[in-house]
Amino acid sequence: MSTVGFIFARGGSKGVPGKNIRSLGGKPLIAWSIEQALAVGRIERVLVSTDSLEIADVARAYGAEVPFMRPPHLARDDSPEWLAWRHALEYLRNQEGVLPKTMVSIPTTAPLRLPIDLENCLDEYEKGIADAVVTVTDAHRSPYFNMVTRQADNRINLVMPPAVSISRRQDTPIVYDMTTVAYVLNAHFVLQHAGLFEGRVHAVHVPVERALDIDTMLDFRMADMLIAERTAGNASGARKGEVI
Repeated sequence: MSTVGFIFARGGSKGVPGKNIRSLGGKPLIAWSIEQALAVGRIERVLVSTDSLEIADVARAYGAEVPFMRPPHLARDDSPEWLAWRHALEYLRNQEGVLPKTMVSIPTTAPLRLPIDLENCLDEYEKGIADAVVTVTDAHRSPYFNMVTRQADNRINLVMPPAVSISRRQDTPIVYDMTTVAYVLNAHFVLQHAGLFEGRVHAVHVPVERALDIDTMLDFRMADMLIAERTAGNASGARKGEVI
């Protein structure tokens, strides 16, 4: 196998109860990631790692494989996702005798991505100069200008005080927000290292309108509205095309 897509979806979300199978735009949240992964020809298989039988049933219904269940100790609030990535790769190596050259993690929390975003990440990775490719988008705040930490005496300070005074955010060094749109990684790198930034990490920029990361009910409501707008826009465009 060359490239395998993985979707990691545990059942115990607290910020949005039942998040991974909650309806978004008329289908379960996890279905968006499955369908986007299946739309990319270079992704040969789409596997879901979950501790939930209900999530597993939904994932299979939308075309993903669920060849194993994730053990409970890798599905807690404080379980590092890196270890879930390792568990999935170790299953393929130990139980099926294969290890993909490339793993693509497609989180459920970024349903506004498009398949082209996954394609762009694979293009960057296939240049052969990175152990991992992540996605970033334009930052809403800057640690040099309007991101602060609170001190023990309740004073606040900039996270990264600049060497000289900066009066406009536009004058700060350019920073980006990491997103959960996609991660493309060398499978051997994941098995041999303890974290992402132990290797050579490259980034692909994703427009902010496709980079929403669902963590709260407010995020979920925003995603629902944006998907409704996108759907309405596509339908309108189709009708115009037919008229022309």
